[in-house]
Amino acid sequence: MEDEESIQSKERRYLYDWNLVGNITKPDFVELNDETLRDGLQGPSVRQPTLDEKLEILHRMNDLGIHAANVGYAAASPEVLDHVVALAEEIEREKLSPAPNCAGRTHASDILPIAEAQQRSGVKIQAALFLGSSPIRQYVEGWDVDFLVRSAHESVTLATEHDLDVMFVTEDTTRAPADVLHRVYTAAIEAGARRICLADTVGHATPWGVEALVTFAKYLVAASGEDVAIDWHGHRDRNLGVVNSLAALSAGATRIHACGLGIGERSGNTPMDTLLVNLKLLNWIDVDLRGLPAYCEAISLATDTPIPTNTPAIGKDAFETGTGVHAAAVLKALKTGDSWLANRIYSGVPADELGREQEITVGPMSGKANVVAWLSKRDLPYDDTSVERVLAVAKASDHVLCREEIETALWSESTT
Repeated sequence: MEDEESIQSKERRYLYDWNLVGNITKPDFVELNDETLRDGLQGPSVRQPTLDEKLEILHRMNDLGIHAANVGYAAASPEVLDHVVALAEEIEREKLSPAPNCAGRTHASDILPIAEAQQRSGVKIQAALFLGSSPIRQYVEGWDVDFLVRSAHESVTLATEHDLDVMFVTEDTTRAPADVLHRVYTAAIEAGARRICLADTVGHATPWGVEALVTFAKYLVAASGEDVAIDWHGHRDRNLGVVNSLAALSAGATRIHACGLGIGERSGNTPMDTLLVNLKLLNWIDVDLRGLPAYCEAISLATDTPIPTNTPAIGKDAFETGTGVHAAAVLKALKTGDSWLANRIYSGVPADELGREQEITVGPMSGKANVVAWLSKRDLPYDDTSVERVLAVAKASDHVLCREEIETALWSESTT
C-alpha cells in the first residue's frame, strides 16, 4: 500500500483542484447524526424494519464512525419504545460509537416515553424536541409567537427535570423569520437546551440561505452566553441536501443529520452515503469508507428500498464504463500497475476508497479496449479476430452484454 506522502505527491502532480480555490471554510471538526431509524422510516415506501434489522444497521453505522443516531420515535407505539430501549442497550453493551437520541414533539406525551426509555435502558438518550416555527405553520395551527416561546420553555424544562439532555429543533427553520427564531431558541436555551437544530423540513434552502441562517444562529448562541452546539437537518426536495450540509459546516454548524440512501418523507433526507463520500474527499473527515456499501445494503434490505444503479459511489454503475474512450484510458492506467491512477482517471470518486474497483463493460458504445479489458480480467484467451467478433455483437446490441453473450461471441466461428 502506498504511503500518504506518495499519494499526496501524485495529487499535486496529476490533479488540479479548483475546489481549493473556491470560498469555503474547512470546519474544525464534523459530527454526524444518523436519522435512518427515525426520520428515514417516515418514507411512505419503506418497510418498517424488525429489531434485528435495526440492530444490524446500528452496527453498520458504528463501522463508519458515525457519532450519533436517532433510534426512534419513542411515543409512536409500545413496540417502537421497546426497540428504542433495545438499541440503546446495544450501544452501551457493545460500546458502539453512535450516541442515541429520540425525536419528540414539545408535548409531555412525547417527552415522557423518552425519559422512560432512558430509565429502562440505563443509557443517556438525548431528547430531540421539535416545534414548528414558520409563519405558514403558525397560521395553519392557529399558533402565535407567545405560544411557541411558552412551548419551548415548558417542554425543555420538563425534559431536563427528567434528566434528559435536550436538542431543540425548530421545524421549517429555513422559512421562519429571525425575530421568531431568536425568541424561541433563546427560550429553549434558557430552559436548559444545550444543542439547537436548524431544520430545512421541506427542502427549501439553498447554500447561500444556509450560510446566512447558520451565521445568524452562531450570533444567537453567542448572545446567550451558553455553550450550545448547532445542528443542521436537511431534506432534498430540491436535491440540495448534500451541498446544503457542506455549506452549513463551512458556516459553523458542528453536526449534520442524514439518512442512509436518503430515505425519508417525500423526496427524503440528505443521503448519508453521498455526504460521507464528499466529506472524505474534502478531507473534512478521516473515516474508512470500505464499510459504506454494506451499510447501504443493510438499509436497502431492511426497508425494501432498491438502490438505483446510478447512485453515486454505491450504485451498480458507479464505477462501470462501457464507453470506448473512457475504457481505453482506464486500461492504460491499469497497465501501469498503478491503482491510484486507474481509480481516478475517469472517476471523481476513487473506487478503492469504498472497497470497490473499476469495472469495464462491453456494449454498443464500446471499443476494442473494452473487450480486451473484459477478457483479460477474466483470463480468457483472445486474438484480434475474436475481439472483433465480440465487438461486432456489442455494436449490434442495445444493451451491455452479459457474460454469457460475450463468451458465446468469443467462441463462435467467424461468419465472414
